[in-house]
Amino acid sequence: MVEHFAQPLDAVFRALADPTRRAMLRSLAAGERNIGELAAPFSMSFAAASKHVKVLEGAGLVRRRVQGRRHVCRIRPAPLAAANKWLSFYQRLWTENLDRLDALLQAEDRAASKQSKRKEPKR
Repeated sequence: MVEHFAQPLDAVFRALADPTRRAMLRSLAAGERNIGELAAPFSMSFAAASKHVKVLEGAGLVRRRVQGRRHVCRIRPAPLAAANKWLSFYQRLWTENLDRLDALLQAEDRAASKQSKRKEPKR
């Protein structure tokens, strides 16, 4: 069961590991783009951009449809939601740990402050 969930998530993180693909997804968040439009900011060929899109498609992050000679891409947010859900566990974990650390440090500061006031000579 863990393997079944991990495989799609692995593909999402593998796709997101490349900055070009992240930028393509960012562009697609604003609306549909054809492969040429996705390639333009990177001065890459249609073939190179198409390979990036195939990785995004494989992860379920993008859907491509062909209109004549144009390949039009659209973002599919569901896999990003799954990745966000996975990451949110660790966000909560770190937030809770940092909150506990903050509380401990504040308690330590208060204790040190009380001790230093006791040691001050009376005038």
